[in-house]
Amino acid sequence: MLTERQRQILSAIVDGYIRSAEPIGSRSISKHGNVGYSPATIRNEMSDLEELGFLEQPHTSAGRIPSHKGYRYYVDHLMPSGLVAADEVNMLKRFFAERMEEMERVIQQVAMIMSQVTPYTSIIMSPEMQTTTLKHLQIIPLNDRNAVAIVVTNTGQVENKTITIPEGIPMGEIEKFVTILNARLKNVPLMQFKSKLYSEISTELSRYVSGYEELLVMLDSIIHPDEEERVFVGGSTNMLTQPEFKDVDKVKSILDLLSQTPKVIQLFEGTATSAGIQVRIGSENKLEAVNDCSLITATYSFEGQQLGTIGILGPTRMDYAKVIKLLEYLSKDMTQLMERWYR
Repeated sequence: MLTERQRQILSAIVDGYIRSAEPIGSRSISKHGNVGYSPATIRNEMSDLEELGFLEQPHTSAGRIPSHKGYRYYVDHLMPSGLVAADEVNMLKRFFAERMEEMERVIQQVAMIMSQVTPYTSIIMSPEMQTTTLKHLQIIPLNDRNAVAIVVTNTGQVENKTITIPEGIPMGEIEKFVTILNARLKNVPLMQFKSKLYSEISTELSRYVSGYEELLVMLDSIIHPDEEERVFVGGSTNMLTQPEFKDVDKVKSILDLLSQTPKVIQLFEGTATSAGIQVRIGSENKLEAVNDCSLITATYSFEGQQLGTIGILGPTRMDYAKVIKLLEYLSKDMTQLMERWYR
C-alpha cells in the first residue's frame, strides 16, 4: 500500500510524463507538481517507488518514468476525472445527431473522428463482428467427391456452399466431424471459431475422426467471417508522431499488426466479455508487438446485447483520463445510435 505522499508523487510523475514524454525529476515536481515537498524528500520517495516497481530510471542521474505497474496503479487509483474540451464533445454529438444511411459509413467516420480528437489510433469492431455465432453446420453429400455445406448463424443468415470432399474420407467420418463441431462450437462467435477449433477440440477430433486434418482444411473454405469489411482503423500513422516510437523497428511492428485484420481481432479478444471501460497496459496486451502500448476499449450495445467494441491504442504514456472520458461519451452515443438504427 502506498502512502499518501507516494501517491501524490507518482500521480505527478505520470501526469508530467504524459505531457512531456521526458523523464520527470524531483525539482520539476517540487516546482510544478503542487505536492508541497522538498526535492530531497521527493527524491527519497522516488527511489522507494522505483524499488517497489512503480517507476523506472531510463538513464543514470535522469528523472524517472512510470513503469507498466505504475500506469496500472494510476489508472486504478489515482486518475482524475478526464477533462475533454467542449468542442471535442460537440463534434461527437453533432455527428451522432446526423441521420446516416449506412452503418458502415457511420463506423468509418467514428474511427476517423476519434483519431482526430486524440493523437492515437482508433479501432472499431462493427456490429455483429463479435456477436455473430454459429448456430448449426450441415454437410449434405451430392456424390463421392462433392457436397453442399450449409452454415446457419444466430442472426438468421444461411450460407450454402458447394465443397470438395477430401479423397478417401467416407461420409460417416464427415458426419462425426460435423456432430462434434455442432456440439462443441455452437454459439461460438465466428471471429473466434478458428482459434477455439484448434485450441480446444482438435485433440478430440484426432481421437474420433479419421482424416480430421484434411477436414479442417475443408472447413476453412466453409466458415470464414468477412473480417476485412468489419474492422475499421483510424489514425494508424498517429503512432509515428509519438516520441517513444522513433525506433523504426518498433513502430514498424505496430503498423504491421494494424494492417493485418486477424491480428487486430486477436488483440481485441476478451474485450467484449463485459460492459464498461477496459484498460490493458503494456504487457497486459496479448501480442508482443504492442507491449509498449496501452489499449483502452468500450463496448456499445442494443437492449443489453453487446454489438461491437471501440478501442484506442496508444503509447503507455497515454492521456488515460481523457481517452476514458471520450470512450464513455462515445459508448453511450453509439448505443443510442444502435437503438435508433435497429428500431
